[in-house]
Amino acid sequence: MDRVIYHCDCNSFYASVELLSRPDLRCVPVAVCGDPHSRHGIVLAKNEPAKKYGVRTAETIWQAQQKCPDLVLLPAHHDLYREYSKKVNAIYDRFTDLIEPFGIDESWLDVTGTLHLFGGDPKALADRIRGTVREELGLTISVGVSFNKVFAKLGSDYKKPDATTVIAPNDVEQIVWPLPVTDLLYVGRAAAKVLAQYGVTTIGDLAAFDRFALTELLGKQGGVLWNYANGLDGSPVAPAGQYTPPKSVGNGETFPHDLVRRDEVSRAVAMLADQVAVRLRKHGMKASTLQVTVRDPGLKDICRQQPLDAPTNTARELSHAAMDILGRCWGSGAPIRAITLTAHGLIPEGEASEQLDLFQPARPRRRERVETLERTMDAIRSKYGRGSVTVAALARREQPEEDPEDLPF
Repeated sequence: MDRVIYHCDCNSFYASVELLSRPDLRCVPVAVCGDPHSRHGIVLAKNEPAKKYGVRTAETIWQAQQKCPDLVLLPAHHDLYREYSKKVNAIYDRFTDLIEPFGIDESWLDVTGTLHLFGGDPKALADRIRGTVREELGLTISVGVSFNKVFAKLGSDYKKPDATTVIAPNDVEQIVWPLPVTDLLYVGRAAAKVLAQYGVTTIGDLAAFDRFALTELLGKQGGVLWNYANGLDGSPVAPAGQYTPPKSVGNGETFPHDLVRRDEVSRAVAMLADQVAVRLRKHGMKASTLQVTVRDPGLKDICRQQPLDAPTNTARELSHAAMDILGRCWGSGAPIRAITLTAHGLIPEGEASEQLDLFQPARPRRRERVETLERTMDAIRSKYGRGSVTVAALARREQPEEDPEDLPF
């Protein structure tokens, strides 16, 4: 293999961390859950005995208890999970400095340049890392070993718990291609449903599908998925601790029901614009271009973008620009399944400047006031939680339904 990439996945991470202090529960079904009395009353993690009853992550507590009446419920301790995540990654750091976390309990490692220091055998080193984590922390991990990140992740999912799976180039046809297409990174249920209509149910089916036709069906993402299925993923593993400014910042949402009314669309756009603006400010960047992608119920995407009047990282200006784009590209009343806002043309805040307008000299000062207000909101959320303050557009009460034909964008 030209590259040796690991994907290390902590097994039943939340539950495993909780059971470190509750060894008496190791052999009984256990689930870590959110607040049973709120909308967060879902299963966040479960141990192996609970899995045998069919308990699933993200299902409601009452559904899990129907499957397993004796299920032991434990509250979540997120600070503790973050602490153990750091400890696990510190162990990985002994073997390579190329470590890219993928969530709190998963990381990619590139050991291509350090493998020779540990004997040169990819599987033996993966087993050594698993043993070190188990002995020092009492946790188990599964490791996928392959020549790219996508297949390494497939490997870590292939055999659990506490296992190593190697997927070399000559293993792809035997190991990867028979797997369900939903096992492939970023193939969600909606995409899988579309693919199934064309007989694509396995990763091998996807690899053999015409790339151009796949792009017609799923947009740009179709081509990406075709590359993944054929092992054509050359994305690097980011060095540990290295900050690379983003080239773009985006957030998308698939809605529980199709949006058809302007007020619904406006609230959805305001929510996404707020999320994008917060991330821009966190990175110290401003956007000079905004892209809006709209998906209809048939999974057909329309993508449009426009330059902004001035570089910005405020939700208000991003939201106004997004609604302007939607007004020109989306028919009034046409159902919307999903919206994605993506900020492009990013520049550091210190380099962003605006040419003064002789006819509207107050505009830069207004923008400064809005930026100050939204940064104040960031500080409040940081201290009291994201739900402590929100933009006005999201706080409005639901208006009476109106005829979509009377609501042009």
